Amino acid sequence: MSLINTVIKPFKATAYHNGKFVPVSHEDLMGKWSVVVFYPADFTFVCPTELGDLADHYAEFQKLGVEIYGVSTDTHFAHKAWHDTSETIAKVKYPLVGDPTTTLARNFEVLIEDAGLALRGTFVINPAGEIKVMEVHDNGIGRDAKELLRKVQAAQYVASHPGEVCPAKWTPGAKTLSPSLDLVGKI
Repeated sequence: MSLINTVIKPFKATAYHNGKFVPVSHEDLMGKWSVVVFYPADFTFVCPTELGDLADHYAEFQKLGVEIYGVSTDTHFAHKAWHDTSETIAKVKYPLVGDPTTTLARNFEVLIEDAGLALRGTFVINPAGEIKVMEVHDNGIGRDAKELLRKVQAAQYVASHPGEVCPAKWTPGAKTLSPSLDLVGKI
């Protein structure tokens, strides 16, 4: 069963955000577009490259009304320590959510049970709390913030233009498709 088009499950957690520990729950993801990015662990190797890439593009996500949440099974205390000691993670301005109970990793079906870590899972969530994009990687494969940004733009476009779909490599301003019987076999 895919999580696509399902509503996110309830959760409560604590994040390190802008120098403070703050509560975060499923309710914070409602009413706006959100991206939840799971990663295996703080103080690792591929993870800071991904979180740094997201930090470099964070303003672009914010312009689209999107909040990013980085999540690992570490505690919010570990997130603060990592933020304080890594130049790359110090750039992160979005919430880093601690999930030591693995509730979020279980809810989003990315938990590696025997390791207590999360797979690299990316979830784009619409204002109704529905998962519109999900992508899960092996932990050795890093993600690209520009491609994620494009997927968010496509999800937002489709949501605001019923009856239209975005073809491969679509970017804002490019032509979309309107599926119909007349289009079958013409692409």
